[in-house]
Amino acid sequence: MRVLEDDLFPSTPGKVKIERAGGMNRQLHRCFASTSTMFLWALFLVAMTASYLSFQSFVDTSSKYFAASWGGLHWERQIRASAAPRRPPGSASGAGMSVLVTGAAGFVGTHCSLALRKRGDGVVGVDNFNAYYDPSLKKARAALLATHGVFVVEGDINDGRLLAKLFDVVPFTHVLHLAAQAGVRYAMENPASYVHSNVAGLVTLLEACKDADPQPAVVWASSSSVYGLNDKVPFSERDRTDRPASLYAATKKAGEEITHTYNHIYGLSVTGLRFFTVYGPWGRPDMAYFSFTRNILQGKPITVYRGKDHVDLARDFTYIDDVVKGCLASLDTAGRSTGTGGKKRGPAPYRIFNLGNTSPVTVPNLVAILEKHLRVKAKKNVVEMPGNGDVPFTHANISLAREQLGYKPTTNLDAGLKKFVKWYLSYYGYTRGGSKNLRQ
Repeated sequence: MRVLEDDLFPSTPGKVKIERAGGMNRQLHRCFASTSTMFLWALFLVAMTASYLSFQSFVDTSSKYFAASWGGLHWERQIRASAAPRRPPGSASGAGMSVLVTGAAGFVGTHCSLALRKRGDGVVGVDNFNAYYDPSLKKARAALLATHGVFVVEGDINDGRLLAKLFDVVPFTHVLHLAAQAGVRYAMENPASYVHSNVAGLVTLLEACKDADPQPAVVWASSSSVYGLNDKVPFSERDRTDRPASLYAATKKAGEEITHTYNHIYGLSVTGLRFFTVYGPWGRPDMAYFSFTRNILQGKPITVYRGKDHVDLARDFTYIDDVVKGCLASLDTAGRSTGTGGKKRGPAPYRIFNLGNTSPVTVPNLVAILEKHLRVKAKKNVVEMPGNGDVPFTHANISLAREQLGYKPTTNLDAGLKKFVKWYLSYYGYTRGGSKNLRQ
């Protein structure tokens, strides 16, 4: 009997003992028994492997779930708390809005979120914290928002499930869509990122908005870049915008056409804002005034472009606080969306406004102002502007925004750069004159 047990359960799985003696029946019996044993061992190993893989998959999935920046009851409570308006009862300005801000950890998004929260509106942010520029700056902005009770979800606007979940948790009254792939020159390096964010991402967001009940009013960031090769100044909302000079501009122009379609078919209330060279504290490191400041303090040369015939480039630099006022005024005056269940019930507002300063300043003058406030002389390389999508000048006509939004910029470039330099020196740990550097 002992021998039989050893035969059925060999010490080495899959190894079969064969006896030459014995009849045909016994050999067949042993053959089948050994085959059965091999099968049982194989089945056991498969089961153990499957169990391990299933457990590992569970662990991985659980880790991703708990490490993810959205999902779960606690997450939903955070969303609701952040979205709840906090204006005093009976406030003259009304009960307050619940605003979903995309690109909330971005430059304009952070300032708008803080302003909304400060006046008592509910704010929930979404940002994917991509690496187009230093993500640590975006994380620092998000940390600043957290100290003011603004919750920022780490997620992508192309994630339709995330957006649907947010609208399921909170009936947002407004969406301030500021998430985008910015920058004119980077489009030559990574064109797909512009289509992904500025076109596909916009459509995904608009789909979520038109399916929401109630539908929110949408205010979103277009760009002064849509004026492209237009040489009529100042740029008016009535001017042609069918000659973009860059892919970035083309995606923003496409956004204006796409939002008009959703307004027309689904009754979404839409306001597009054409920003003109926004600058200020917590700004974008890829912008000229920011990179000039960094290089001047580090003793590195800066590249100053000139247009044809040695004409200085000029920009309608607009201070961040002025742009924020225009964004909030747009939210406050946005009419209601008229669709329900994805179906239009009546006409809804569709508006486009320029948000600029109306006072273009040449780039050499910008550098001179920075030198004054930094107390450091710049090393300049002056070269002709390459054909990279940049335009020689921008100049905003803001009469429409002034009339309908009460928009009135009050900060000139000298005053605005003074505030920016003060923030920059503090944030990056410089003493005035560039003698100390903690973060760079």
